[in-house]
Amino acid sequence: MGQALCICSRSAITIDNKRYYFIQKLEEGGFSYVDLVEGAHDGRFYALKRILCHDREGRKEAQTEVEMHRLFNHPNVLSLTAHTFMERGGKCEAWLLLPYISVSGLCSDFPFQTTNKSKGQKGSLWSVLEKLRDKGSSMPESRILHILHGICEGLKAIHDKGYAHRDLKPTNVLLDENDRPLLMDLGSMNKARIEVRGSREAMTVQDWAAQRCTISYRAPELFNVESHCIIDERTDIWSLGCVLYCMMMLEGPYDLIFQKGDSVALAVQNPVSIPQPCSYSQGLQTLLSSTMVTNPQERPRISWVLDQVQNLRDSNGTDVDTNRWTLDVMDYALSLSDKNNPVNSQALQTFALSYLSELGTPWLHTQTRSH
Repeated sequence: MGQALCICSRSAITIDNKRYYFIQKLEEGGFSYVDLVEGAHDGRFYALKRILCHDREGRKEAQTEVEMHRLFNHPNVLSLTAHTFMERGGKCEAWLLLPYISVSGLCSDFPFQTTNKSKGQKGSLWSVLEKLRDKGSSMPESRILHILHGICEGLKAIHDKGYAHRDLKPTNVLLDENDRPLLMDLGSMNKARIEVRGSREAMTVQDWAAQRCTISYRAPELFNVESHCIIDERTDIWSLGCVLYCMMMLEGPYDLIFQKGDSVALAVQNPVSIPQPCSYSQGLQTLLSSTMVTNPQERPRISWVLDQVQNLRDSNGTDVDTNRWTLDVMDYALSLSDKNNPVNSQALQTFALSYLSELGTPWLHTQTRSH
């Protein structure tokens, strides 16, 4: 795509007949580099992500990342400004020109700063959570819901096109100066529905997930892929729950387990435990539990999660609209009774019933009997 020139003595490159001046090297990773460049035509900053393609498969993966970016024009999915493939000294590099959001952690997580130089920098969601943890502070529920709503909108855009992100985590969520989240690092995206037919295909999917899906945010079904199953976009719902947990607790639910060297694969087989006492509303805790259900067939779709987030936002994240919220929770929990995993089904139903009991919902028993 377009014409490209190597970084020369004038420290400039040309992509799509537009000239960009090299400002500084931001980060360097094992297979990629990120440089800060400035557009000569508009004076704006951009992040130039250069991916080293060591073989044909590497080039194919880079091309897939480019194609995934170009599928979307959505306020909650990071856009791609331009791209090209450079042949240099018998080697190939994929150059992706992206909006510049931040200056830290670029090669591992690629946060990019907004093009308005005068605005304050936020960077990734993870960097924000780290700062809160360092201060001994926490994220207000209203802010959690605002960010979560944007993440859900971005995920819905991806799922509606028949794809799944597969590597959702706080470092892959950018925040602009208005706390608008943008999903990034689309290199692990693939078709939402993967039909596994046989043990060989199962091992192929499992090996791919081990390489492309971050272990502490990876859905349980990707640790031990069954020989005959369907993997769908609800792997993202599990990861979304992990991100929500991280916003609430300032660390992922399995981060410490991974750091200790214990088995994350074993830990994700058990229901998530929310540390108590918890300062967040019971509604938010219930939403978290509903996303982190081990059996993928019992996890909700993104549209349902988005509706619940909006319900909580409408109630300002505190006093939930009891009638609407409890009906939604009970309808979903009770609908799981005919699924294949009665343990998980019962666990979610018990949690929902316990929550409604705490609320003192007067028609709880009548509503339960009607199902």
